[in-house]
Amino acid sequence: MRNIIISIFLFLTFLCSCSEKNKPELEWLEKEKTLWDGKQYTDPGKAIEYLNNAIKLQQNNAETYNKRGLAYYELGQYQRTIEDNSEAIRLNPDYVVAYNNRGTAYAKLGHYQKAIEDYKQVIRLKSNYADTYNNRGVVYILQGNKELGCSDFKKACKLGNCKRLKEAKARGYCR
Repeated sequence: MRNIIISIFLFLTFLCSCSEKNKPELEWLEKEKTLWDGKQYTDPGKAIEYLNNAIKLQQNNAETYNKRGLAYYELGQYQRTIEDNSEAIRLNPDYVVAYNNRGTAYAKLGHYQKAIEDYKQVIRLKSNYADTYNNRGVVYILQGNKELGCSDFKKACKLGNCKRLKEAKARGYCR
């Protein structure tokens, strides 16, 4: 009986010590969340600072790298966005949002084929992700391929996001 009680005590001590290690990281992530307005960071530089601190404490959190990549994107630091999203993908190879965000950064740098490859990976993992069809459609249009661009815009619209299709029709790219 005494061995069981000691085992339970040791187990509970282990659990408490693990949760205490993550507590400072969670505090930095809570601070970062206060800067997110639902669409973007109100202060991307400060968000990066908070996320840097969280990453120092927990280097295996793919979502934290993705968030920092988004903050870098908002500052126009697309190569850093790519690096952070690549790390997020390394940590979680099925992380759809990280592929999408990295693809968008590649597109901003004019690396259209790399962007398309990331968007294809998103679609392989989550075929109903309308934002990715829109993003890939934009890249096809930038490459001069209106047919594929319009096809992706139409797929996105069928999934409930018709914004890019309407824009493309207004500009005469799509019918």
